[in-house]
Amino acid sequence: MRHIKIVFITGLLSLTALWMLADSFAHPPFTYFSFRSVFIQYSGVIGIAVMSISMLLATRPKWLERPLNGLDKMYRLHKWLGITGLVLSALHWWWAQGTKWMVGWGWLIRPEKKAQDLEALPQLQQWLLDQRGLAESIGEWAFYLAMLLIILALLKSFPYHLFLKTHKLLAIVYLLLAYHSAVLIKYDYWSQPIGWLMMLLLIVGTLSSLIVLTGQVGRNRKVQGEITSLTSYPGVRVIASTIKLSPGWSGHRPGQFAFVSSKKSEGAHPYTIASAWNEQESCVTFVVKELGDWTGQLNQWLKVGMPVSVEGPYGCFNFKDDRPRQIWIGAGIGVTPFIAKMQHLIKDRGNREVDFFHVTADYDQDAIDKLKETAKKANIRLHITITPKDGRLTPERIRTLVPEWQSASFWF
Repeated sequence: MRHIKIVFITGLLSLTALWMLADSFAHPPFTYFSFRSVFIQYSGVIGIAVMSISMLLATRPKWLERPLNGLDKMYRLHKWLGITGLVLSALHWWWAQGTKWMVGWGWLIRPEKKAQDLEALPQLQQWLLDQRGLAESIGEWAFYLAMLLIILALLKSFPYHLFLKTHKLLAIVYLLLAYHSAVLIKYDYWSQPIGWLMMLLLIVGTLSSLIVLTGQVGRNRKVQGEITSLTSYPGVRVIASTIKLSPGWSGHRPGQFAFVSSKKSEGAHPYTIASAWNEQESCVTFVVKELGDWTGQLNQWLKVGMPVSVEGPYGCFNFKDDRPRQIWIGAGIGVTPFIAKMQHLIKDRGNREVDFFHVTADYDQDAIDKLKETAKKANIRLHITITPKDGRLTPERIRTLVPEWQSASFWF
């Protein structure tokens, strides 16, 4: 989390620094309208820049996973950039549209514009000036639609399958805002570093939007499969499904996840892979808990022999560090990456000491027995906390059971 916070803040500061090489908030004489002019440019430039980067992240580019520490972190950054773009767009809209209203109400007096010899301007600049009216109208209506779609995306109560459909529309909104920005960005910027960067970001954002709209996201990492077994654990409201994959899966490391789709209208959902990779068997197992509308239907929907698509693997939760000891903490369905790692250790044991604290509010004897058996085979010390009976897991309990905790890394 700390890493992407640094990336986020550094990115905003870098964009601002490049913009300040080309412009300034303090054009003399400093007036409301002189500030409005430069702030509209600043908010527009930074707003479309973060939206462009957000569109790139929406395509799930593999080459950015390692620098950003996994797709889960990339999507968190995607969310922050989307919110930042929305806030800057709202400020941009207010200074542009709100000022016009205040002039109309008589609260402000707009200074007269100096006459400009349009014929003396380069042809490209003349064409851009001709497009201003259309670009302003398109930008205004695209902003209203973007605000609605981003707010829907942030509502946890909004159904996931509807979120997937409406969120995809943001790619169209981005293309409209990209046109708005390309026309209305200050012409002098294009010959400076901020303009060169904006050209690159607009191209990248446009290409990313087309990838999203044509359904090409993750295409090269998607394989078909068939469900070969289903096991239900009613006590913990969990279903485990094993999928036989067609050729093309690149293999995965314990702790990674994948997007699985078994119903076209529902779309793909991300689940942690709860099995170690065996190239000869070419199977993956997912352990899914009933936590939402769709996962609550899986027990009735899934059938042995059903075709599914699996896209991945993603994520950098890889258990790699240089500590002699590890402490794992998995609460509820957070047990899944540790199951995969234990299965891996059964085949490839190391000399690292591992204590695994599993915390659960629900109880299913079959599930607990299977977990204990796997931990024993992997030579992992398993500590189970049933919260209704044992209370919460506390730092004191971890320190008591693992006196050498200071030499350990924590994975949770």
